[in-house]
Amino acid sequence: MTALHDVPPARLVAREVTLGYGDRPVVHGLTTAVPDRGITAIVGANACGKSTLLRGLARLLRPSSGVVLLDGRAIGTLAPRQVARTLGLLPQHPVTPEGVNVVDLVGRGRHPHQGTLRRCSREDEHAVAQALELTGTLDLADRLVDELSGGQRQRVWIAMALAQQTDLLLLDEPTTYLDVAHQVEVLDLLVDLNRARGTTIVMVLHDLNLAARYADHLVAMREGRIVAAGAPAEVITEDCVRDVFGMDCRVVEDPVTGTPMVIPLGRRSRTSAASDRRTA
Repeated sequence: MTALHDVPPARLVAREVTLGYGDRPVVHGLTTAVPDRGITAIVGANACGKSTLLRGLARLLRPSSGVVLLDGRAIGTLAPRQVARTLGLLPQHPVTPEGVNVVDLVGRGRHPHQGTLRRCSREDEHAVAQALELTGTLDLADRLVDELSGGQRQRVWIAMALAQQTDLLLLDEPTTYLDVAHQVEVLDLLVDLNRARGTTIVMVLHDLNLAARYADHLVAMREGRIVAAGAPAEVITEDCVRDVFGMDCRVVEDPVTGTPMVIPLGRRSRTSAASDRRTA
């Protein structure tokens, strides 16, 4: 576990946090800091605690011990609207309200910035239109969300998170339901958002190669604890992949970006290698 004195100053910090559901702890005494104005990807095998950690950082789960700090204050003591103006969240399985169309759903991202009457201002309209345009969903504005494909719906939810215009954006598997082309488009969009606005982004990703290509900082988890954290080249090693995923692999340089690229060694790869040695 990372020592407290090793955690750099940051706007969003978890200090010795234990998180879980009922009496079942999932994240155990975890300490980490989210690098400001960077892109962080949390990676690890299924059920290792990635989404649970993200929910804790977003104040959806209260730690049974430890504390999550936002701008130096315990996030659980802050007013919900204050948190929502600073931190946006796209959960893993967002629930779509029945009978709502796309533009109305995206407009709900503006609620933290509106008064008690929730009247839509020109600033709100501009933020919604910009979010729709950025996510390629402008032509879907009048469609019911229930009528959309899984990929279209995912992009609309991302648009709602963008319309919130927060300094920190947390996304749980934002590329779910998306084909490869749209996965790349969404991740390119998040990079553009980070570079143009300085938005701090934290996302849970399953694809190690996409995580290494798009993130500045990786957090690799296993069984509710951090195994490694740092730049992709420091985290994505053959030993770390074996430790985190229980998978043999080769790590080579991505020919496009120069970032680490993982090549899994499945049964067929191992059999072919053994056969090559026998015939050599």
